[in-house]
Amino acid sequence: MHFRFIWVGKTREANLRGLIDEYLQRLGRFIRCEISELRDAGGSDGSADEGRRIIAALRPSSIVVALEVTGRQWDSHELAAQVEEWQVSGAKEIAFIIGGPTGLAEEVRDRANIRWSLSRLTLTHEMARLLMAEQLYRAFTIIRGLPYQK
Repeated sequence: MHFRFIWVGKTREANLRGLIDEYLQRLGRFIRCEISELRDAGGSDGSADEGRRIIAALRPSSIVVALEVTGRQWDSHELAAQVEEWQVSGAKEIAFIIGGPTGLAEEVRDRANIRWSLSRLTLTHEMARLLMAEQLYRAFTIIRGLPYQK
């Protein structure tokens, strides 16, 4: 199994980019990770264009997890249980999607197997990348019984 992160736009804030890289490196000790950064379409109809590019970037067999505010919220132990479930089920790829400023297109929401909300708070897309990477790393430390989780 491996994780694939698909997000729109680059992480421009250097401090956040450094932290994201740090947690992805840590996560890489447990699972292979791949990042697909898609160009930001911009404009009012950007969501549809971004949606087409996100769908094109997905592999047909991927389990797709779309991050969005109306999605399911997990605590860290529930997320760890979900990750374990994916591992046990033999899933080959879990694709995590973070859209651009205009949100996710309906076709991307429809393709998602799971909609995940990191928080009821409004987060920047860059901050959401960091929180997602950190929580996935935390999930593996819970699974392995490592002290980071505490």
